[in-house]
Amino acid sequence: MTRTVFTCGDVNGIGPEIAVKAFKKILKSKNTNQIIFACPKNVFEYYYKLTDAKFKFKIVDNQSSFSTSYLNVLLLPDTRTKLGYPTKVSGKIAYHSIIKSLELIDNNFADVLVTSPISKEAFSLAEIDFPGHTELLAQHENKNNFMMLFLSEKIKAGLLTIHSPISKISRLIKKDKIIKAIELINLTARKDLMIENPKIAVLGLNPHAGENGLIGNEETEIIAPAIKSLQKRFDVSGPFVPDAFWGNKTYKNFNMILGMYHDQILIPFKLLNFNNGVNFTAGLKLIRTSPDHGTAYDIAGLNKADESSILQSYKYAIKIFQNRNRSIAESKSN
Repeated sequence: MTRTVFTCGDVNGIGPEIAVKAFKKILKSKNTNQIIFACPKNVFEYYYKLTDAKFKFKIVDNQSSFSTSYLNVLLLPDTRTKLGYPTKVSGKIAYHSIIKSLELIDNNFADVLVTSPISKEAFSLAEIDFPGHTELLAQHENKNNFMMLFLSEKIKAGLLTIHSPISKISRLIKKDKIIKAIELINLTARKDLMIENPKIAVLGLNPHAGENGLIGNEETEIIAPAIKSLQKRFDVSGPFVPDAFWGNKTYKNFNMILGMYHDQILIPFKLLNFNNGVNFTAGLKLIRTSPDHGTAYDIAGLNKADESSILQSYKYAIKIFQNRNRSIAESKSN
């Protein structure tokens, strides 16, 4: 049995809706896992009715009463909603849902975390000083070496930098940072995804991957030396010209990809996987996955949101949990 806790995300976005729609499918099947939803009661009940859900649920405020027989709705205070808009209140509720979920995991009442989309603007309005889940969760574990890793059947790709402005990216490209990122992506592939000898591709930063220093020197002075220093230990190649790498479908030749910045990975990833991709926070003890999309305020409360990505997030969280347990068992037997 795997115990999964879902957060509600921003209650003014599609988070609660896609979660409830996912529960409809999870609980309709022969479910043997425990499902927990950290959400205000009034928000849950609104989406339960809107989506015509029929599954059994129970409002709980005591972890000892969790069950596999129904959805366990972990009680959060009722809240005001303003569908379609980031607000101070929605930021606070989203944060509270994350913290309550982390308490469950820290106290061994849950195994994995699936987070619904949040709004960075709502967090800012609520004076919560984190740009996203990834940084918040890394601070919770006091970890410096972590990564946003995007998973699908077609692509598995990580980011060297996360929520950084383009104007600052070049200053963040450091040899030791790239080395640590390649080491982490290799370890994650082996332990979490059970890819025994992963082939890793590293993308360049500049157009044409710098063209031998004519369009920037990050490739020749930083990225290439970092790759070379690891080639005796890992099957790692690059730096690749980013547009050709995607356009020529070179990505199909690799198990794992490391990109230098957010949109270099997210644009092709979403074009190829939208509604089926998963965001996984690599490098943490905590197993956390989430959909590869945002709050979609424009369709909030309209019963139009697609639950495919959060459903895939749930499946990947369980798979990674099982893979880690298998790795631990194998290491003990050896």
